[in-house]
Amino acid sequence: MRGGPVIKHLDDVPWFEAVRLRFDDGHVASIWEKWIEFTPRYMAFYNKWEPRAFSPYHGHQSDHTVFVVKGELIGPEGEKYPAGTHITLEWGDMFGPYEAGSEGAELYCVLTGPGRFFASDPEDHARLLAEKGAVNERVPPYPLPPFARAADQAILKQDGDESDKAPPERFPGAVNL
Repeated sequence: MRGGPVIKHLDDVPWFEAVRLRFDDGHVASIWEKWIEFTPRYMAFYNKWEPRAFSPYHGHQSDHTVFVVKGELIGPEGEKYPAGTHITLEWGDMFGPYEAGSEGAELYCVLTGPGRFFASDPEDHARLLAEKGAVNERVPPYPLPPFARAADQAILKQDGDESDKAPPERFPGAVNL
């Protein structure tokens, strides 16, 4: 217990680039994040998706809420999720791919528990990238808090790290990207 509330203003939390996509036409679209609170028990973050930025079909090892603050997300079947939309996902639910609308999107999200990311088949993601005419580009390392650097390096999704894959008993075939 911290003995009282922890209060932060979004302007006081630094941005970092979480995803960078380069398209065939030279356009670059990124997803930027601010990790407002990141503890071993939960994570609250704000992210800004530039127009055309997208995420793969994926899940998290935690319950997860997403609130669309501004702009819109577009779902895999073209469904639109405008500002004011709240999405709830239970531990291990898979979702996406989502793409930012023409004005981009801003989201407020909360993950409970470890929140480790896992994705579907890498071949599916490769097909999605090809369909969109995009490639993933490397971004600088995420600014992990000390507990995560020491105890939870899987958040970085490092090559060869098996701990951020979906639990095989519940999601056979799900693998890390």
